[in-house]
Amino acid sequence: MESVLKLDVETYKSLMKRYIETRDERSLYEIEQASKSFIKNNILPDEIVNMHIQALGDLYPNLSEDIKYSMNFLLEAMIAYGIAHREYQQLREKQSELKSEISVAASMQETLLETKKPDIQGLDIGVISMPAHQMNGDYHHFVKGRDGSLGIAIADVIGKGIPAALCMSMIKYAMDSYPEDAMTPKAILANMNRVVERNVDPSMFITMFYAQYLPFEHTLRYASAGHEPGFYYHAKQDTFTELKTKGLVLGVTPDATYPQYELKIEQGDMVILLTDGVTECRDGERFIERQEVLDVIRKYIHLPAQQMVNQVFKYFERLQDFELRDDFTLLIIRRDV
Repeated sequence: MESVLKLDVETYKSLMKRYIETRDERSLYEIEQASKSFIKNNILPDEIVNMHIQALGDLYPNLSEDIKYSMNFLLEAMIAYGIAHREYQQLREKQSELKSEISVAASMQETLLETKKPDIQGLDIGVISMPAHQMNGDYHHFVKGRDGSLGIAIADVIGKGIPAALCMSMIKYAMDSYPEDAMTPKAILANMNRVVERNVDPSMFITMFYAQYLPFEHTLRYASAGHEPGFYYHAKQDTFTELKTKGLVLGVTPDATYPQYELKIEQGDMVILLTDGVTECRDGERFIERQEVLDVIRKYIHLPAQQMVNQVFKYFERLQDFELRDDFTLLIIRRDV
């Protein structure tokens, strides 16, 4: 490296001398080319300033002390700059590595939590779930029972990032291992509560809503573990009502019980399930009202369920200038016949 630096100093001095004497453009072009060798040989800014000082001293040995002190001042500044720049580059490299790892984790989460929207005769189902960042703290899942019933889960981890994603993966696989003959909402939530209480840090909270639709009875059974209340749309009356439920968030106490409710679903009726990323959207600094969510749903109520949830999401995405502040999950089921 010393021979390279010596060559660079001589080259630099020659180019500087010629430019001072002639002011020609060729000298500027050649120093631009020489700078590429500085980069190639990893020469730092303070080394370049030091070369300038050496070349200046060789060409003008009688420089005033003030000029020499000013150049030394510049050298010290460049030394500090070089250290800070190296630290900044190392930080950027680490951030790039972390971003890449999170991207892989997000892709794995998407695969692990993937659930197919079922095809149930007489039901129109629409669902959309969009993370505010790379990792999704919301979760939804469909389970078709052998008796023709449809289980619907929607959950929210109060927390973000990789810990939330890991919690959701655990919830999903705990549900998959639960026997179908005991898939009632109150049983599901009681079981999930024990899983969370035993395996999740107490600082993390998980809310969950579980519903079971019985197509031959056109009945919806449901229970909630502190989750955002959903809505019921009564088609004949053209009214929305809130689904009133009681139940502690998952994991607070091992022996929590969850009341189960039942709702008769008539033709054209809808059940709307969501997370607080929907109801707590912001218009500037203002939180929207729950009624505003229903007003937007009503605006698109003539559309098929999937188009409806897509349009509702686009509306609130625009309202937030395309920057979600929380994970957004909206699920609508409508009885067609």
